[in-house]
This record gives sequence, structure tokens and C-alpha cells, in this order.
Amino acid sequence: MKKLIIVLIAIVVIACKQDKTQDKLIKLSGPVFGTGFNIQYSHYDNTTYIDQIDSLFAVVNQSLSTYIPDSDISRLNRNEDVNIDEHFKRVFNASKEVYRFTEGVFDPTIGNVVNAWNFGAETNKFLTDSTTIDSLMQFVGLNRIGLVEGKIKKPKSSYLEFNAIAKGYGVDVITEFLESNEVENYLVEIGGEIRVKGDNIEKKSPWKVGLDEPRFDGQQSVFRTIVLKNEAMATSGTYRKFKIDENGNRYTHIINTKTGYPTKTNVLSVSVIAPDCMTADAYATAFQAMGTERVTEFLKTRPELKAYFIYENENKELNTLSLNNFPE
Repeated sequence: MKKLIIVLIAIVVIACKQDKTQDKLIKLSGPVFGTGFNIQYSHYDNTTYIDQIDSLFAVVNQSLSTYIPDSDISRLNRNEDVNIDEHFKRVFNASKEVYRFTEGVFDPTIGNVVNAWNFGAETNKFLTDSTTIDSLMQFVGLNRIGLVEGKIKKPKSSYLEFNAIAKGYGVDVITEFLESNEVENYLVEIGGEIRVKGDNIEKKSPWKVGLDEPRFDGQQSVFRTIVLKNEAMATSGTYRKFKIDENGNRYTHIINTKTGYPTKTNVLSVSVIAPDCMTADAYATAFQAMGTERVTEFLKTRPELKAYFIYENENKELNTLSLNNFPE
């Protein structure tokens, strides 16, 4: 009888393996976080998880979005009493870590200054006089904010905004859900932030993703294609989001956390590969502000991060810089 049971188990295992060869690539897409998502994955029973994924998006949004008036972070910024959830804690703690490693270049408390330059959730400000900026910069500094017994402790005038890390975190939340359901091959992308695992079973090859060409005309084209293997990538570009004042000056959305003014840089785009997308997202923003020389030194002690810069030389020609074996 025992031999019969063992044979039956072996048959079931073989059958499951055969079923996996019949997997199809499930593709989901739609709007989220003010942009769009693209999810592709294969599963042994071809289950579509769209309802669960939509629910996860809603929960993360309700926790972290400054564009939702009654979200946890919006209420916190109004100094209301808020018990933050695990999503908020994870993003806050990760932000603290990147803040320390970059010596404050990455700082989610820059949000009110971002709003003043009209790049944030509060629009129609563009108050770029020095008096306004100086007054707002008094309250910038993530070191002033702490997490104590499930609550955020902050000065009343401090403003938190996780827009430079939240999309990447949203990607990680979805990939963790897929992995908890034994999904072995996936690509999850939100607004250009990507995380992959396994292979593209439809093309029977590793996941290939494109790096956008920096273009100021609003059009999109691929600069180059790379292969990602069980890792995440995020890109920050100054060419996508900028303002032009009445004098024709162009202001990029990367704000210098020390001065309160847009970062002056010849870097048009920086892509970062990391083990998870939240980390890649945060460092892509930081590296945009840090520039090529400082990042080159920084990455000598951070082998888990890879970076790829597209920048303009003095003749306005495009140059590139690949660091820490960024895939060719």
C-alpha cells in the first residue's frame, strides 16, 4: 500500500510539472498612483489576482498618498492623531536609512518646498522668492522626525512626502503578494519603476526592459534595452518634470535639500538597480541630485547598487556612465 501511495505522489508531482509548461502569461494594467501599472506573471493555475491587487493599491494609497486628503500621511501633515500602519512604518524606516547614507540628500521632509515650486500635491504656488524658501527650509530634516510606539513624532510645521519612494514600494508590495501565492515568473511596473523575477515565459527569455531616451518634447522612445534578473530598477529624470517661469528659466523637480532650490545638474537621467524597488526608487532620486562624481565614490562601498547616468557634456551632447556593472 505504501508503494502505491508513493507512486501516486510521484505521478501528481510529474503532472504539476507538466501543467507548468502550459502556463500562460497573465497581463494586467490600469491607472494607479497618478500614473499606470503593468503587471505580467505566470501561475500554475493561471489565477488572475486583479481584485487583490487593486485592494493592495488602495491600502498603500490610503497610507502614503499626499494627494488623498484623508490619507494617513495627509492627516499626519495636519498634525492629527494617527496610528500609522505597517506600510507607513516600512517606508519611513527605509527613508531614514537612505537619508543617513546620503547625508540628507534624500529627505522626505522637503515636501513643502517641493509644493512651493509647484511640483507637489499642492498646486499653483510657485513661490520661489528667497524669503518663502528660507522660511520653509527651517523645517526640513528627517532627523527631526521619529517613530515612537506606532506614532510619528514631528514638529508641527514639518511636512512629510514619500513621492520619491512610494511607487517603488508599491511595486514591492505587489511582488511580495505574488510570491506569497507561489508566482515564480513576474514583471511588476508602476510608472517606470520595475521589479522582475524569473523569466518571460511568453518569449522564453529573461525579462528585457527599456531605458527611456531623455526627451523634452514629451515623446517617448527607447534609449537602450537591458536584461533584469531577479532585481528591481527605478529611473529619475529631470527631462520629464520641469517648470518654466516667465523669464524662460527651466526648473527641474529635484530640489536640493540643503538650499531649497532646484538642483543644478547636467544629469538628464539616472537609473538604479537594487534588490528591491523601494530602495532603487529612493536612490534614483538621490543620485540625480548627487551627480556623477559623488555617486561614483558612494557606490564603491555599495556593491548591491548599480547605476546608469545619461548626461549632457559641455557641447550639449549625450554621454553615459555605467557604475557597478550596470548591465550592458
